[in-house]
Amino acid sequence: MGARRQPLSLPGTAPCRTWPPMELRTADFDFELPEALIAQAPARPRDAARMLVVDEALRDMGVRDLPALLQPGDLMVVNDTRVIPARLVAFRGEARIEVMLNRAEGGGVWHALLRNARRLRAGDELRIPGATVTARVLEAPEGGAARLDFGPDEAALAEALAEVGEVPLPPYITRPDGPRDSDTEDYQTAFAARPGAVAAPTASLHFTPGLLAALEARGVRRTTLTLHVGAGTFLPMRAENPREHRLHAEWGEITAGAAASINAARAQGRRIIAVGTTVLRLLEAAASGDRALPIRPFRGLTEIYLLPGHRFTTADLLMTNFHLPRSTLLMLVSAFAGTTRMRAAYAHAVREGYRFFSYGDASLLAVESGAA
Repeated sequence: MGARRQPLSLPGTAPCRTWPPMELRTADFDFELPEALIAQAPARPRDAARMLVVDEALRDMGVRDLPALLQPGDLMVVNDTRVIPARLVAFRGEARIEVMLNRAEGGGVWHALLRNARRLRAGDELRIPGATVTARVLEAPEGGAARLDFGPDEAALAEALAEVGEVPLPPYITRPDGPRDSDTEDYQTAFAARPGAVAAPTASLHFTPGLLAALEARGVRRTTLTLHVGAGTFLPMRAENPREHRLHAEWGEITAGAAASINAARAQGRRIIAVGTTVLRLLEAAASGDRALPIRPFRGLTEIYLLPGHRFTTADLLMTNFHLPRSTLLMLVSAFAGTTRMRAAYAHAVREGYRFFSYGDASLLAVESGAA
């Protein structure tokens, strides 16, 4: 992956929850990134990573400074999804087909992204070497995606994934000699509990038992939600108009208890800290627009897509890693913290040698004034 050649140039934002028509160009979210800044392994220990604080100014700090930056009574919201070994190799006859499980639909049926699948037809059986389960194609692939039926025995599929599946590392993490055993643990967060994601909520990769103990001692509270991150997070944005891009649906849940905790914190004037863009996206999907009860319980699919001009109502701070050029997540953080701030923040991060992407360093962003 070579360096990007275009300077970061982000459009403006408007402080409203439903944005008016705005001119957006995917090219405006490009920036030059030296390949050496793409992290290939996490910091060790994880909380030794750097953290750029972005509010009225830019401050170079570390993840271990997080307790000092937060206040007693602040509420951190984290994602408890667990990454599954979702990458499989299957065969239809002699044809080798790469399978990336994307989203469980229940009863052993999965939405999946496929490579070398142009000749597949509904009813075809896919053999998975080393596994006792097979996959039946439910319809011909469209746009590289199809629904696969692995049968009703979900325990058998889980066993097959554990035996022959691979952790689906992002394509910018290169492993010339093949996957490392350490990635199985490294690409899992401290909060991972509910299996179903094919990508990690990477802001949470920075947390260690020591950091969590320090946050608890500081009086920072925590609640969890679930968003099973899909394979669509790896897909490039090909449309030149960002509004023409579509996100794959992802399954999420905010329980009644979690919603009550968030709403109580809001009512008490406490700050909400979204740990990761996955958390922020689901909070905004569950936003009620009611100041008395800002968050509703949520369970189901979301395709929420947050662009500059969106007015955020659910979080005051966002902890997140540094994102890819021309990506939906760069657009999201620009919408949250303000495009001028993010232009300066990313230019500073590149200049100061911050490590980018999933295994990279963190940032702590304050919502732009008037946007929440």
